[in-house]
Amino acid sequence: MKRTLNLGLSVLITCVAFFSPMAAAANEKPAPDQKEMNFAPHATSAILMEADTGTVLFEKNAHEKLPPASITKVMTLLLIMEALDRGEIKLTDKVRTSERAASMGGSQIFLQPGEEMTVEDMIKGIAIASGNDASVAMAEHLAGTEEAFVARMNERAKQLGMKNTHFVNSNGLPAPNHYSSAMDIAIMSRELLKHELITKYTGTYQDYLRKDTDNPFWLVNTNRLVRFYEGVDGLKTGYTSEAKYCLTATAKRNNMRVIAVVMGEPDTKTRNAEVATLFTYAFTHFQVQPVYKKGEVVQPITVDKGKLPQVNVITPQAVSLLMKRGESSDHYTREVVLNQTVNAPISKDQVVGHIFIRNKEGKEVSRIDLYPEQSIEKAGMWEILKRTTKHVLIGY
Repeated sequence: MKRTLNLGLSVLITCVAFFSPMAAAANEKPAPDQKEMNFAPHATSAILMEADTGTVLFEKNAHEKLPPASITKVMTLLLIMEALDRGEIKLTDKVRTSERAASMGGSQIFLQPGEEMTVEDMIKGIAIASGNDASVAMAEHLAGTEEAFVARMNERAKQLGMKNTHFVNSNGLPAPNHYSSAMDIAIMSRELLKHELITKYTGTYQDYLRKDTDNPFWLVNTNRLVRFYEGVDGLKTGYTSEAKYCLTATAKRNNMRVIAVVMGEPDTKTRNAEVATLFTYAFTHFQVQPVYKKGEVVQPITVDKGKLPQVNVITPQAVSLLMKRGESSDHYTREVVLNQTVNAPISKDQVVGHIFIRNKEGKEVSRIDLYPEQSIEKAGMWEILKRTTKHVLIGY
């Protein structure tokens, strides 16, 4: 049995379908058609995505399997941030560098065998300087070996629905059968951005490691757009001779966050220019209207035989309505559908309802999963008996 609440055409709605860039923009001027306008002509593949809704605004060969180079580190950082959230590690924990980690070539922060550095400094080394050595050191710290960590990377990619990705290492150094796609990179970048702490590091233009030693190491962000394009606060560059110049970048303006991915660019200047073009297109022709904050309560739901009789149902992340500029939100309806009752035990990652978004023709254009605010264990027989007796006495 489900309960349906139709909140009407005039109410602000949550998400949106995949809007076509052919739609009208501000001042009723048509937005460029992505089929006619190639915003990334020099890239082998590219994608532009609005972060809150996951709406794709532009794509070019977005599912093609390509070497991702150091963009691989987005998944490495995601697993680190998730371990922090679970309490498995802390930012102040010391990470010891193995000989293998210290031997990594390419971009590095020049870790020495046996050197210890905090988790936070390792994150800086990965996010700002693209340290291959720091990536391996963190992989070994979290999983024992890099191979075990890479298995976790591939499993997480599978969970996220990344269908054209396979990792062989944690840093993106060239290796057979190591590949991803622009779409998959956008998916994992969007997931990483759910951890708001990450932009503290990816959005930093310069910093130092080993500050209190005789050998400080100056970090300069490999993503120059952090400094030169308004609103950019991440995420990750990549380069190998095979992959060429790659970038997954994110920018936020007026509550709207977008993600742009380009792969196979000929040089850094072209790469940065084409990402900037993608951002400008998004901010010029689209807007978002915030609807729910992350963790905001939608409404309570009954928990049958639970230690608590009710639990609040919440949105797992910030939810916005993406619209073309000049479009009104009253063109859509929002419908909240919850299980009338859920049986204990329930966990925080259990879907207990949805928000459905429909356009004025009644077609479903989006669906948002809803989750309980907390896990609730099943009540014991004595607790259930007391609760039942209390209800009988009240009724009597």
